[in-house]
Amino acid sequence: QVQLVESGGGLVQPGGSLRLSCVVSGGAFSINAMGWYRQAPGKQREEVARITSGGSTNYADSVKGRFTISRDNAKNTVYLQMSSLKPEDTAVYYCNAGVTQFGSWYNYWGQGTQVTVSS
Repeated sequence: QVQLVESGGGLVQPGGSLRLSCVVSGGAFSINAMGWYRQAPGKQREEVARITSGGSTNYADSVKGRFTISRDNAKNTVYLQMSSLKPEDTAVYYCNAGVTQFGSWYNYWGQGTQVTVSS
């Protein structure tokens, strides 16, 4: 069973930084695109950043220039470096991965990690 486990969330002051990590584990598989999403209270889940297996990246306009997504394929891990954090970045952040396993494609989600930006 493929699992995604996020870590790195917490409380940070405005202007601060955090780095989220997400490790994919569980059996034989290959990871395609990976991404980070977030959901604030009362709002829909939105895509924050995405990275393909080849390393191409895409960002939401609201985080461009402040967040950086990267991946370590050897460790089956995706990262989200968040800088210049704002109160409006407060949300539960979810890791997402498209995985090919036994010839089929699956979409997996992590359990989420809370990021709170507040003074």
